[in-house]
Amino acid sequence: MTAPSTFGLSSEARNLHWLLTNLVEEVPGLLSVAVVSSDGLLLLSSDPGRNEAARQPAEGRPAGPRGSAADLATIVSGIGSLTVGAAKLMDYGGVKHSMVAMEEGSLFVMSISDGSLLGVHGSADCDMSVVAYHMALFVGRAGHVLTPELRSELRKSLESAESTGSAR
Repeated sequence: MTAPSTFGLSSEARNLHWLLTNLVEEVPGLLSVAVVSSDGLLLLSSDPGRNEAARQPAEGRPAGPRGSAADLATIVSGIGSLTVGAAKLMDYGGVKHSMVAMEEGSLFVMSISDGSLLGVHGSADCDMSVVAYHMALFVGRAGHVLTPELRSELRKSLESAESTGSAR
């Protein structure tokens, strides 16, 4: 996780960290994962250290997102906003998920609850049906606990971790 420690967090926050870690560890080919609030703020992300090797070009494969987990959060938020706007214009109800298939990878965005989103960036060789299945498990387990209070706690924890990391 981006936050190096879950010490001092509520059990719900620790559970969400565990669920995200499980998602990353169980699904081969994931490059980065982010949970984004309805206002576009990063709440949770996969471990940037684990993904550093995946960002390096290998055998002609382009690198993944150039910066931090905030880059993925920005992309996920933008895609979420665009698809919600399209769904409103088409009057077909809420957006459940979106997928962007690229030559060298895929991006999958899934609604969690109250506008929160789960975004996954996968390599070209990852099985998107496996990714979608594990994302749906995450959403099913996380959606009911992602309350405004928990979102606030996660955001404060992330800000605290970032300020501690920048002080090093």
